[in-house]
Parts: sequence; C-alpha cells; structure tokens
Amino acid sequence: MVEFENKEVRLSEQFDLDIISVYSLGEELFGQSAAKSFIADVYSKVWSLDTNYLLHVECRHLPTKDKRYRNIILGSYLIIYKITDTTIDVLRILHSHSSINKIKLSRQIRL
Repeated sequence: MVEFENKEVRLSEQFDLDIISVYSLGEELFGQSAAKSFIADVYSKVWSLDTNYLLHVECRHLPTKDKRYRNIILGSYLIIYKITDTTIDVLRILHSHSSINKIKLSRQIRL
C-alpha cells in the first residue's frame, strides 16, 4: 500500500453543526443505536484522512486543477474535505441530495 505524507485533520465549525443534524435525523428515523453507529463510521472515515486523503475522488461540484476538494460517500451523505499543504480540512457533511449550490458554498468555509 502506498503511504502518503501524514497531515493534521481539522474539522470546520460547519461540519460540527452538520454532524449534530445528521445524528438528530438518524436518531429520529432509525433510533439512537443506529445513529450512534453511523456517526462512529463518519468519524472513522474522517480521522483516517490523515494518511488516506488521496484515496477519495475529487468532488465533481468543486473542480480544481490540483483536485484539492474531495469527497467521501458514506451511505446517503457526502463528507467534503479540502487538501492543503499541511492539513486536511473537513468542511461539511451533507445529504447527497443537497442542492449543488449548497455544496458549492463549501468553498467559502475557512478554518
């Protein structure tokens, strides 16, 4: 397996707000146990980005020449992150049926 440079993973405030909404909706629809399990999966994927940040595809709604915006598809959700020189900035977690404009607004998030 190819190893990549280790980078610090940082979470945006917007991601923190999004994850609360995802948990609340999951708890309402599927119960507390399923919601906790899904959130654990999300964080497992997010924290593995420190070395696995290049394994995921470029976010097709946020194209750049250097493919810095990428997303993880987890169930019906997109975890959008940005690769910088020294960090991985996790910007949002959005339902995959979110509007393209909402996804594009992820570019404006600063950490």
